[in-house]
Amino acid sequence: MIKRVLSTKKTDDLINELSKIHGLLVFHQSGGCCDGSSPMCFPRSEFRVGSRDIYLGNISSQPFFMSEDQFEYWKHTQLIIDVVDGKGGMFSLEGPTGKRFLTRSRVYEENEINELLKNPPQIASNLSNIEGLKTTIN
Repeated sequence: MIKRVLSTKKTDDLINELSKIHGLLVFHQSGGCCDGSSPMCFPRSEFRVGSRDIYLGNISSQPFFMSEDQFEYWKHTQLIIDVVDGKGGMFSLEGPTGKRFLTRSRVYEENEINELLKNPPQIASNLSNIEGLKTTIN
């Protein structure tokens, strides 16, 4: 099965560090504004995912979402979440660590796109198996 989102070893290490402090986490690919387009990390108990947001999968056992509109632009790419030195997003949990999450991408090959078309992603409001997940309708 083709994964829509992957994480690097550095990303997994930072996620594990943050989850020890904050508990369950949730990721959301920011679509712009204050923090540009970057992966944002939040305590799962404090963040509501949009009910129509697209669930891309998990990184280091934490769910990753993107807005439905933004997914239309990115659906042909696999996201690879990495960590680099630098100031993190002002709202994202990694901000004070001196590191930030960064989205890299890879365009899917035709055979991968065909497989993904057979397995469309789920929207947040249809998910019931992610512990502590809150959406804008619950």
